[in-house]
Amino acid sequence: MRKEYLIPACSGMKIDVQQGQTITVIDIEGGQVADFFAEVIDQEAEFLSTGVTIDCNESLKLHVGNIIYTNLYRPMMQVLADDVGEHDLLHPCCRPEMYDFFYHNGDGHPNCLDNINRALGKRRATITPINLFMNTKIHQDGSISVEAPLSKAGDKIMLKALLDMTLGIAACSVSESKCNNGKCTSIGVIIE
Repeated sequence: MRKEYLIPACSGMKIDVQQGQTITVIDIEGGQVADFFAEVIDQEAEFLSTGVTIDCNESLKLHVGNIIYTNLYRPMMQVLADDVGEHDLLHPCCRPEMYDFFYHNGDGHPNCLDNINRALGKRRATITPINLFMNTKIHQDGSISVEAPLSKAGDKIMLKALLDMTLGIAACSVSESKCNNGKCTSIGVIIE
């Protein structure tokens, strides 16, 4: 059964997914990052881990065929298709303190940490999601820079659920940098 969801700019959504279903995340207008997090259903202490995913795939990038792992090193999802090939596994969710640090405007600013926590009904102190469509460059000297996303309107990534899980997805709220091409837009999700 196909279900379609629209996550408005600067907001988050909770979506339950069953093992074997596919998850397609769509950058509707292009140049928009989606903070993508997941928890194993009925196992609050087991969740998507970018660190374990980097470790197990021995890569800072996701490729078609790669597995996304939980913090307990269990396979959670597999990348089936990817129009963009550039996603960030390093940055935590934006939060008021980040906006204060970089832009001096954190008070009341919509942010992905609050949006995902609110959607999931949780209060995680920090979340390091997969930042789908985010274009982070790692330079020779070890420095990093966030560049404009490479995703165009309608570009998508498709994942297969290997466990029953609850997704927490946010349409990223950063309009102050190249992260979302300077403006925030909606994200689409299809579960089937």
